[in-house]
Amino acid sequence: MIKLLIVDDSALMRRQLMTLFQAEGDFDIRQARNGAEAVRENLEFQPQVVTLDINMPEMDGLTALSLIMAERPVAVVMVSSLTEQGALATFEALNLGAVDYIAKPGGTISLSISKITEDLVEKVRGAARARVKSKGSTPSTAVRRIQEERKKATAAYSLAAQSRVAAEGLLVMGASTGGPRALEIVLSGLPADFPWPVLVAQHMPAAFTKAFAERLDPLCALHVKEVARPLPVEAGTIYIGRGGADMLLTNRGGKLLILPAPEDPRFHWHPSVELLGRSVLQHYDPKRVTAVLLTGMGYDGSDAFTEIKKRGGRTIAESEDSAVVYGMPAELVSKGGASLVLAAEQVAAQVASWAGR
Repeated sequence: MIKLLIVDDSALMRRQLMTLFQAEGDFDIRQARNGAEAVRENLEFQPQVVTLDINMPEMDGLTALSLIMAERPVAVVMVSSLTEQGALATFEALNLGAVDYIAKPGGTISLSISKITEDLVEKVRGAARARVKSKGSTPSTAVRRIQEERKKATAAYSLAAQSRVAAEGLLVMGASTGGPRALEIVLSGLPADFPWPVLVAQHMPAAFTKAFAERLDPLCALHVKEVARPLPVEAGTIYIGRGGADMLLTNRGGKLLILPAPEDPRFHWHPSVELLGRSVLQHYDPKRVTAVLLTGMGYDGSDAFTEIKKRGGRTIAESEDSAVVYGMPAELVSKGGASLVLAAEQVAAQVASWAGR
């Protein structure tokens, strides 16, 4: 049995969630009406997973999360609204130690729950297997200041120089559960003179990726952009796939472009890492590709990244000790597709070394 604590100030929402998880047959469930009750129940009930609403009276979800992670760290799945404010609060929660989140669509509660039932159950089951991490692993203020100075230097590159170095290599990354924190660690570690473009597919809803890119931009020495329209692929830039879509690399008139595309129904997760990897294989020399598969449930990207390695490219799988959920990188390793297995904290230095930086 999975011990689950449901935290929400809405009695109707708690009842809907109780019904949903009771129907699964393998959950031992308790409820809390606000953050203060959640903190107490975390100590008394000792759940394996907590679903935690953000906006609650008496004590909000972020305050409760900080106390929970300080007193008894547990796998927490945040329940967030599909708004910019909800996205920003979610990233703060992930920084505080939450392992995943689910975005509530608008409308009546019963309709909202029906739309997210499959994802919610999958995320809670995945959270029960997750490695719970304490707060940390983010750049300090001093490092951010240095990175801002490096970014200014990067911006001074001429367009001709960008086009020249873009042809030298390409870094492709995929992540899911636990990915935002892992990507923050890796991407903030890349130097300002990193000579390759960086393409990132992180499983995330449409309302969240713009806020995610904006959050990463001041932390990274490279510029960070959400791919909401076709963009030229240039060095000194990190491209974040737009949520609610897939992201594809293409070649138009000899010029590389990265563009959003409607979600491909053949693939379960979006933005699809597998589809991005296949487009890279189609339009770029695999021998000049480095592919990194980070934490996440499932197997997205493992086939394409294995093929990249077979065709002469280099690949990295995040290590089990580092990953929040050792699913996607484990699949890459099991298929013989990993050139190296590294902790998230080691990836940036290795990639920079391969790039000659």
